[in-house]
Amino acid sequence: MRATTSILVILGPTASGKSRLALGVAEDLGGEIVSADAFAVYRGMNIGTATPLDVDQQRIPHHLIDILDPHETFSAGDFVIAADQAISEIREKGAKPIIVGGTHFYIRALLSGLFPAPPQNDEIRTRLATEWDRDRGTVFERLNRVDATADARIGAADRQRILRALEIQEITGLPISSHWRNHPKTKRYNAVVVAPHRPRDELYARIDERVDRMFSAGLVDEVSQILASGTPRDSHALKAIGYREVVEVLEENWSVEEAIHHTKKATRRLAKRQLTWLRHHDQEMVHWVSPDECPGIDEIVSLVRTSAN
Repeated sequence: MRATTSILVILGPTASGKSRLALGVAEDLGGEIVSADAFAVYRGMNIGTATPLDVDQQRIPHHLIDILDPHETFSAGDFVIAADQAISEIREKGAKPIIVGGTHFYIRALLSGLFPAPPQNDEIRTRLATEWDRDRGTVFERLNRVDATADARIGAADRQRILRALEIQEITGLPISSHWRNHPKTKRYNAVVVAPHRPRDELYARIDERVDRMFSAGLVDEVSQILASGTPRDSHALKAIGYREVVEVLEENWSVEEAIHHTKKATRRLAKRQLTWLRHHDQEMVHWVSPDECPGIDEIVSLVRTSAN
């Protein structure tokens, strides 16, 4: 039944204009937005995740935003379950589900399913966690040696996914990327997949501007409040780009200027990985559209209506 459900997916690199396009398309199609952002699920992390403004959420209903406290964890499997439920509720209201976000691993899991991963091994997991705390750089280099494909997809600070990839490699004797490739692809939804296209230099300029706005808007205070609430500094939520750099400021390891520099650099690396993922995306054809609001919205609406015929 689920494979007959039609959805729209708007993905792409950070700062490419996905959210603005999604709002306009949702208005034209009578849609509701399901966030596919690994960190927008956390309450109190609005500035660094560019969470849609309250006025935009009143304009168009949004799902999977501000649903967890920062000390909690949220996996791709959790996302699929929550997104399936949101999509079902949206369709019951007669609205169009529109999935929007830059966490492409979540989107791939939603569209094609997850491979049946082995159960967690507490002994291996504890050892890897200890090694990470001692020298995270060495642990990430090990992932590169055993699985360069996974290394290219997983950020160097993504503790949860790095350790899980190494754990699966030790348990099964195969790199996690082999499991990805060998997993039978299941078409869970009929999806129109679109991405706004911007030249890389323009995208990087937009990233730099966004980071400057984040810090000017009070990102340091936002992180201070999260830590003051009792969230551990090593929680998954605080591994988000921007947040982990501010933690270094609050621990007096970096100046704010250094944190801004490192945040811009890390965000550009993330955008590069996201673009690489899009180039190798083989589950659905990605339609590149104008990033500008008026032509981009019209292009997406036309694609959706054509696909329905």
